[in-house]
Amino acid sequence: MTRLLPAALAAALLVSPFTFAADTAPREPYGIALEGFAYPYPVHLLPVVNDGEQLSMAYMDVAAAQPNGRTVVLLHGRNFPSSYWAPVIKMLSEAGFRVVVPDQIGFGKSSKPQGELHFDTLARNTIALLDHLKIDKAEVVAHSLGGMLGVRIARAYPDRVAHLVLTAPIGLEDYRLYVPPTPTGKMIETEDKLTPEGYRKQLQTNYAIKLPAEAITPFIDARFNIKGSPDYPRWLRAFVSSGQMIYREPVAHEIPLIALPTLFIMGADDHNAPGRPLAPEALRARMGQNAELAKALAAKMPNARAEVIPNTGHLVFLEAPEKYKELVLGFLGR
Repeated sequence: MTRLLPAALAAALLVSPFTFAADTAPREPYGIALEGFAYPYPVHLLPVVNDGEQLSMAYMDVAAAQPNGRTVVLLHGRNFPSSYWAPVIKMLSEAGFRVVVPDQIGFGKSSKPQGELHFDTLARNTIALLDHLKIDKAEVVAHSLGGMLGVRIARAYPDRVAHLVLTAPIGLEDYRLYVPPTPTGKMIETEDKLTPEGYRKQLQTNYAIKLPAEAITPFIDARFNIKGSPDYPRWLRAFVSSGQMIYREPVAHEIPLIALPTLFIMGADDHNAPGRPLAPEALRARMGQNAELAKALAAKMPNARAEVIPNTGHLVFLEAPEKYKELVLGFLGR
């Protein structure tokens, strides 16, 4: 594996946001385990068994520059391969942390299962990875969907987590209170019809991204180049299963029960709310008040606080890297 992605992302941040030829250029097919898509550090595979199915969990394991004896586990979001953590990996490694960065089953370079995805299963897989690497306790830093998984890990395995950082997490509200259930077949049909241009607009709108257009292109490539794979239908079903998991397995009611030190880092402009277009119009405006939800939840927790970064959207660690570094390292240094 090469270290192409961080350089490409850094270059993209310097390019005009008004051109994005990649949306219309011919796409070289990727495999559904993102074969052909470069990650910033070597990728390893851990065999796991989920519901009787033999699978492989991909992960990066990055050594600290000057080890402080502590490990951070980074948990990715739904629409992003774990490679997007590259700047945070570098920041943590330089600060003395070993950094373990898995792709959860169903995502990135990990296997796409035939069965359904569940947060409890992903949590067990993550603990199995820590066991494999002989890590007794880790700091957990999570983003978006990874925040929901981080909550499940903290609740199910509190003795394995030292600190929990929830970066622009989803799941701060129970989406079932607003959105009617959607059949899996309908979701597959909708996702299959989405175009690269439509996906770009969806990311920019739903996530209030403050990055140039070219910085979003790797996320579009990671999704749409897979369409050239003969295994694309299996990838699509796994992706839709992750959406159903978000809807069917809420964690909002569990968050106030977390006792370990927790930090919410929210983008002030991030109003992402999965399923909002399917909610009755009268309810949509109530959804996605994420910064306020985080502050309200933190106030109910015994050892938590919420920090809101102005003029920042869902990709807060890429949009406000220096402030993010200050908050995360200050919190983990406690």
